[in-house]
Parts: sequence; structure tokens; C-alpha cells
Amino acid sequence: MRVLIVHNRYQIAGGEDTVVAQESQMLRDDGVEVKTFIPSNDEIVGVAARIKTAAQVTYSWTMRRRIAAEIAGFKPSIVHVHNFFPTVTPSVYDAARDAGCKVVQTIHNYRLICPSGTLFRDGHVCHDCVGKGIAWPGILHGCYRDSHAGTAAVATMLTVNRLRGAWSERVDRFLMLTAFARDFFAEHAGIPLHKMRVKPNAVQDPGVGDGGGGYALYAGRLSEEKGIRTLLEAANQGLAIPLRIAGSGPLEKEVRSAHAQGKVEYLGPQSQEQIRSLMQRAALLLTPSQWYEGLPMVIPEAYGTGLPIIASQVGSLASLIIPEQTGLLVEPGNAKSLADATRKLVDAPALLAKLRAGARKAYESDYRPETNMALLTAIYDELLTEN
Repeated sequence: MRVLIVHNRYQIAGGEDTVVAQESQMLRDDGVEVKTFIPSNDEIVGVAARIKTAAQVTYSWTMRRRIAAEIAGFKPSIVHVHNFFPTVTPSVYDAARDAGCKVVQTIHNYRLICPSGTLFRDGHVCHDCVGKGIAWPGILHGCYRDSHAGTAAVATMLTVNRLRGAWSERVDRFLMLTAFARDFFAEHAGIPLHKMRVKPNAVQDPGVGDGGGGYALYAGRLSEEKGIRTLLEAANQGLAIPLRIAGSGPLEKEVRSAHAQGKVEYLGPQSQEQIRSLMQRAALLLTPSQWYEGLPMVIPEAYGTGLPIIASQVGSLASLIIPEQTGLLVEPGNAKSLADATRKLVDAPALLAKLRAGARKAYESDYRPETNMALLTAIYDELLTEN
């Protein structure tokens, strides 16, 4: 089996880039012939380059020809697309279908519905563009990079490609990271349910920890949609356990202030190895996000170490955390709810031990590389046997 993986790399490397690199290598280790086509956004510098990109974001004939050449040389049976935005564009689907390849698209965010890709605006979940023929509320608010013109370009891309059947007719399988995402896109993006499969991201086994460090942990971006202010308010109310915060972002100043007041311990940005070590020693992971999330990699990483999670009951998190089995769910944006749940587990060591075992069990069943690759190759095989 030969698979061409297509991914438009981000200027600032993020979780999607890591997943693509990891999944490509896991496929190779599993005996699949893999080639990657990974243009980046690095060349989009200056006004002229931005205008050119915006003009081609709906459909790029140049990129279609480039991908067609890659396909002709490699001769894959499957073209697996991760991010096509902004330079690859949905033209990749036509290049693949022209060559008789099956097309797989992994959905990492909410871009097919929302110009910003987050369904989050002004501190809350936003559905203003959901169900609209064109995402005019997003254009009005300049949701894509605070730019009305940029948002208009993205909205046009979404409308034109939806009308030409890019999502409904030109993709053979959509890989959704969670059951929530599958159901949401089936209802709001016009993607046929029978074309979707739930396949989470995998992580290498981090090793089970002992949870003996006596602290709760937050690891991630320090930003509004991640619920950082809710986290800090919960710490101010009292968690009955020290809180360590690892990461960086626009709310770092507020986190440093809480650190100076002795409310939290701010560790700053940490390497992947340092995060793994922190998870192995932590008693709890707190994930108070206020947006829908995709699949935060801290979830499978925490499960791998046997670390229970207290998370917001919102979006994908509500389908990733199993209450009383792998963690607890709390009301998003409610600091008291978060603090109460944390104190509940701190005061219930037997329950905490049960959740630790459940977290590791969830990793074993859903996020191990071997299990994940078996699921992915089964999806590929299913496609190749279809008429």
C-alpha cells in the first residue's frame, strides 16, 4: 500500500504538525510506503504574498498541478490530507481523484464550518456562522486573524467548495478525532455520516506514573479559550492541593501575577519530556477549556501516565472524559465547580486510585500506536475494497 500524505504546515508549529509527523512514521513502521507533501506558510510574507494567497485560497490550479506531479511519480493508492489551508486548497481532492486515488481527510479543527476554525469568539462558544450559506457574521467580526478581508476570503472558500461538493462528493473518508466532532460535522457541515470514522490521535507510551507528587497540573496554552481565568479563580478559591501551571501564551502575565501571590506555581514553557515527568508525578490534570477543542494531546498523554482528568463538559472533552471512570466533568467557565471537583478527588483517595486505573485503561484501548495503526490501516483497507 502506498499513501501520499498532504499537509499545509503552519508557520508556528503546533499539534497538527506533530501528529502528521508521528502518524507518517508510524505508518512506515507498519510497513506502509509513505511519501509526504508538506508545503508551508513560511513563504507568505509581505502584502503581495498575502494578497496572492487570499486570491487562491478557494482553489489553486498551481497546487493541483504540483500534487498531480507528486501522484504521478509516487503512484499512491490513497491520498491522505490533513490541513489544506491556505495554500494547498481543496484542489488536492481533484488531483487525487483524477489519478484514481482514494481520498482521506482528517479533520483537526472546525474550519469547514467556522472561518477561525475554533467556533469561539468573545469569550464563549460561537455558532453565529453555523448553518449560514456564507459566514457573514464571521466577516462582520473579522474572526480570521482580526481581518474582515481575510475572513471574507475564507468564507468564500467554504461556500464555493461546499456548493461544488468538495466535502460531500470528493472525499471518500473523513477521520474525526472524537465522536462529538463526528456528530457535529454530520449535523452542520453536510458531511454524510457513512463517510466518517472516529480515529483519535495516538501517543507513544509515556509510562505509568505513581501520582505521588501531591499537586494538580495544567499543561497547555495560556489563553482565554483554554479557561485560564477560570483556572486561576478556582485556585484562588482553594483546591486543597497545589497547582502547577506549564505553558505560555497571551495570559502569561496573569498567571505570573497569581504565582507572585502564592496562588499557583508557574513553571513556564516545558519540553515534552518535562511534561511527561510532571504528569507521572501529578495527582490530577485540570483542563478547564471553554471551547469545543479537537483532541488536545494532553488527554492521551495524561491517560498514558494513568493521570485522571477534570475537564469542562463542553465539546470534544465531554466525549473524551468518562465521569467516575477516567475523571470528572465540570461546568465550563465555573470556577466553583472546578474547585469543588478538585477537592472531591483530593479527599477521596480510593476514587482517585480507581480513576488512575481507568485512565491507563483508556490509553491502552484507544491511544496506543499499535491500536491506532490497526484502526487506520483497517480504514484504508476498507476504502480500497470499495467499488
